[in-house]
Amino acid sequence: MIKKTDINKQRLKRHKRVRGKISGTAERPRLCVYRSTNNIYAQVIDDVAGTTLASASSVEKGFDTSGSNKDGARKVGALVAERAVKAGIEDVVFDRGGYIYHGRVQELAEGAREGGLKF
Repeated sequence: MIKKTDINKQRLKRHKRVRGKISGTAERPRLCVYRSTNNIYAQVIDDVAGTTLASASSVEKGFDTSGSNKDGARKVGALVAERAVKAGIEDVVFDRGGYIYHGRVQELAEGAREGGLKF
């Protein structure tokens, strides 16, 4: 019998391993990425206080492009960076959420860097 591997289970395992090593503080919060099939989401999180400081996603009203392609991911990265800089945050820790740093995740990171975030 051929067993099919559960890709999301493997991703969650990688995510837990990464989250054991990085954490967001008030001085340097965590930029967390979640990527679904059709959309992409990003949050800037202070793990010590347990609060979300800024967020952006491709499901928001007025978001004109699709979140399932690289252009949409770059726009979400720029939008979350703009909101974070407005909140007084420049340095962040990047949490790729167990995803490979490639494609939409990489584009979101580059959009956030262009928007003024440093990581």
